[in-house]
Amino acid sequence: MDIAQWWPKLRDETRDWLVEHNGEPLDPEVSADIAAAHDGQPGWWAEKSDDGLYELPDESVDWIEAWANGETP
Repeated sequence: MDIAQWWPKLRDETRDWLVEHNGEPLDPEVSADIAAAHDGQPGWWAEKSDDGLYELPDESVDWIEAWANGETP
């Protein structure tokens, strides 16, 4: 599933966190909300960092940056 499909399913707080912390390992609550947007499927949309937290792929980080800047992602 493309980020444009699951982004609208996220809570406002999650989208805000993703914009403010774009490119950082994901807070567990943020990971849980993204998983919920994927019908509870954890992790296939991200990679695990060295500290065991999920990280979004570069394409998703770029998409969020464009969205946050008011650009068409």
